[in-house]
Amino acid sequence: MIPDRIIEQGTLTTDGDRAAVEVRLPWYRALPASCIAGATLTVDGVEAPAESLRWEMNGRIFTFAELTPNAEEWWFPTDSAVLSGDVAVSGDGEHTVSVELVLYIPYIVIGADEVLHIEEKDTKTMSARKAVAA
Repeated sequence: MIPDRIIEQGTLTTDGDRAAVEVRLPWYRALPASCIAGATLTVDGVEAPAESLRWEMNGRIFTFAELTPNAEEWWFPTDSAVLSGDVAVSGDGEHTVSVELVLYIPYIVIGADEVLHIEEKDTKTMSARKAVAA
C-alpha cells in the first residue's frame, strides 16, 4: 500500500461550494470500479456530505452507488481519479485536505466469502485554485 501518495499534491480546486482533488490508487495493480467501496473528502476539518461525493475516472463521473455494480471501468495505478464533494474552501492560503479510501482487492481471498479490503488515508496541505470550466 502507498497511502502517502493518495492525494496528488497541488490539485485542490474549488468551484463555489464544491471542492475537488486528484487521487491515486494506493495499490500496485489496477482495480475495477466495483472495488472502489467508498471515500471521504475533508477540507480544513469540514467533511463533504457522502451524498455529494462524485468520482471521476476515465472521463466519466460516477456516484459511489454507480461504481458498485461497474466492472467495465478500471482504475489504473498510473491514472489519477478526481474525488469531489460539496465542501466550501474559504479564503486564500494553505488548506488541509484529507482523503480516506476503502477498496476491495478481489483476488486476495481471506475467508469463505470475503476478500481483502483496505482502508487508507492521506492528508496534505496545499493552496486551492479556481476550477476551469470545461
